[in-house]
This record gives sequence, structure tokens and C-alpha cells, in this order.
Amino acid sequence: MPGLLGKKIGMTSVFSADGKNVPCTVIEAGPCVVTQVKTVEKDGYAAVQLGFQDKKEKHTTKPLMGHFKRAGVTPKRHLAEFKEFENELNLGDTVTVELFDGTDYVDVVGTSKGKGFQGVVKRHGFGGVGQSTHGQHNRARKPGSIGACSYPAKVFKGMRMGGQMGGERVTVQNLQVLKVIAEHNLLLIKGSIPGCKGSIVLIEK
Repeated sequence: MPGLLGKKIGMTSVFSADGKNVPCTVIEAGPCVVTQVKTVEKDGYAAVQLGFQDKKEKHTTKPLMGHFKRAGVTPKRHLAEFKEFENELNLGDTVTVELFDGTDYVDVVGTSKGKGFQGVVKRHGFGGVGQSTHGQHNRARKPGSIGACSYPAKVFKGMRMGGQMGGERVTVQNLQVLKVIAEHNLLLIKGSIPGCKGSIVLIEK
């Protein structure tokens, strides 16, 4: 689906028409520049590659510098592909947040906050002492039994245990667009989105 690259600014709240205070996330969406146009004849599928945020030439590899010079644009820090744009786009064209004018809902793809190594209570919501699910009598936040007896004598794959939590690609669907502020490239989306402040997100129609 058509979309844009953006940066998460933070969260705030706005008042709706009926006076309700609605929490929302502010995203700096674009402007993005077309760095490559893929076609079915040449690449096997149709898509548009967009670049977001300028980058110094000395921090750009030579292959990427050739890629950007072919497109006639300055080096970009982040690249992503999107499909099914309504208008035909050419190399060097700029796509702005006005793409979402009249759009009610979007999907947002981001990288969730990394939590490090976490136990089963935080990671999977186990009960610990005194709870009905996965509880035990004398150890507050331990996982309890993880296997059967002498048969099958193993721990099954997919057993919920402690481990690395967060830092994963997460897609949140059907988020309501509250407001598009074109002059400042800002998009106000109802609710929260994955990632910390300043993280890069993909916004798709």
C-alpha cells in the first residue's frame, strides 16, 4: 500500500469536536524523495523506493552514492519501498504528508522498545505467587513447571520462558488519523505506536 517514512516525535492529546480529550502520537511524516522506481518488466514487481532524512556524503558508501546520483537526489539515511501509489511517480519526486489528506485509518510499522532479558511474569504475564495461572507456593516470579514427567522427557518447542523482550518489528493496524498538519509535515494519530521517541516508522494507507 502507498505510504511514507516518518519519525516519532512523541505523544500529546487533542480535544475532539464533542469535547473529549483524545491521546495521540505526533509523527513527522516526510517529506520523502523517490530514489528508485521498480517496474514489472525490469524487477518483477512494481514499487516505489522512498528516501527520508538527509545524510552526509562522507557517511555514505560508494554503491549507495551511485544509487542516489542516478536518482539525482542527495544521500538519504533511511530507505523503504511502497506499492500501489495512485499517481505515477518519477525519480526525484517528493511525497509529503498531504498523501494522507482524506485518509481515516493507517497502519504503522515500527521497532518496539527493547526491554532486554526479562522473566516470565513481565514477558508473558505469568502469575507468580498467589495467582491462579502459572503460580507457585514459595518463589515470587519463577516460571514453575516447564515439562511433563518421564514421557515425553523433554520441553516442547515454543514453551513460554524468560528471554529477550522487545526490539522487534511491530505492525499496529487501523489507527485513526486525527489531523494532518501539512505546513509542518506532521501527522497526528490516535493512540500509541511502537518505538521510542525519535525512532523511524513506516506509515501505510
